[in-house]
Amino acid sequence: MRDTRPRHIESPVMTVKECAAFLQVHPSGMYRLIKRHAAPCFKIGRHWRFSKTEIVAWIEKLSADEKSKGQNQ
Repeated sequence: MRDTRPRHIESPVMTVKECAAFLQVHPSGMYRLIKRHAAPCFKIGRHWRFSKTEIVAWIEKLSADEKSKGQNQ
């Protein structure tokens, strides 16, 4: 029987498409983040990859920054 879970759930490294699905954004949005150096990523050959743990930490930092910004207003 074939496992139907998305691969990004199992792997610690995600492709652009997998990271976009993980973050629930369009892949073109991921490429915009890459271009702006806004998301933690790295390149293997010609292909961009994302560490799942770094993406989760990045999201948590963005969330914490938003919370602290809201408290300062």
